Amino acid sequence: MNVLAPIKSIMTKNLVTVNPKDKLLDVKEAFDNHNIHHLPVVRFTEIVGIISKTDFLHFLRGFNHNEEDRFVNEARLRAYTAEDIMTKGMAKLDPNDRINVALEVFLVNRFHAIPIVENNELVGILTTFDIIKALAGEEVSAKQIIETRKTGH
Repeated sequence: MNVLAPIKSIMTKNLVTVNPKDKLLDVKEAFDNHNIHHLPVVRFTEIVGIISKTDFLHFLRGFNHNEEDRFVNEARLRAYTAEDIMTKGMAKLDPNDRINVALEVFLVNRFHAIPIVENNELVGILTTFDIIKALAGEEVSAKQIIETRKTGH
């Protein structure tokens, strides 16, 4: 991976988001229906927070042992909003920032997701998973090149 390439070359652009006033039932639905671990919270197009799946599960505190726990949990999900559990202080990067800048932010802050913002508008998200996918994709490509050289095909 070229760490001097812009973040936009590997960031996730097709985002699932919630509004700060959305109930946690909506947050649960987003996590349940999409294979994501970070959920940006946006007001119009501006990011105002982010909810990690870990933060959401921590809010639930493992309730679900019996029918009464499920009832209490359902009530809590209806009572609280995304704004109540979102992380507000987060790093943001520009899509033209280099990947090595994001790596430094990940390393220093131990974040796993960085919102990518252009002109105050959320345009993507970069996660540690995006970095791993980019590295794994290069590994596959390198293996294919080596195999092609060996077989001549």
